[in-house]
Amino acid sequence: MTKRSGRVGAGVAIALSIAFPAAAQTGQSASGYKAPVISDTGRLEGPRQPIFFRHDIHAGQDQIPCLYCHSTVTISSEPGIPAVQTCFGCHQMIGGSTESHKAEIKKVRDAWANKQPPVWTRVHALPGFVRFPHQRHIKILGTESCSTCHGEVNRMPQVYQVATLVSLLRPDRWTADGS
Repeated sequence: MTKRSGRVGAGVAIALSIAFPAAAQTGQSASGYKAPVISDTGRLEGPRQPIFFRHDIHAGQDQIPCLYCHSTVTISSEPGIPAVQTCFGCHQMIGGSTESHKAEIKKVRDAWANKQPPVWTRVHALPGFVRFPHQRHIKILGTESCSTCHGEVNRMPQVYQVATLVSLLRPDRWTADGS
């Protein structure tokens, strides 16, 4: 083993221990949530993506924190799409438990090997004149506030837009103290 490959292996181990709570590493769900098996993806809400990324498995069942993948949300106006390197960091070792999971993980591995990130379809869209600084909202409201606009993505097999700008601006959506 070379020095470099040893460092990469150690880095992967550290990343996995941060990304996955101990319960997820042992195959148990700390929250007790078990993502459903999806046999018909055609009936799911939201746009089809080049890789069927299961937020309900990653964020829900395995309880990977949103900021592990969307790390730029605290420092940027855009929450950012995770780099393939982030996905590959775990999926170079995690191969999937079903044939459909294995097929989607193969797409991640191929994207990494070919240095071609997937072209994702935008889900949450605002009008072009709107600038929404995510980092300011996260700083003030905390990471738990994401569900106000994005819904409970930790329970969504495929992410879809749950709220529009108009619905979010309704006065009854906010408390008397302005939060």
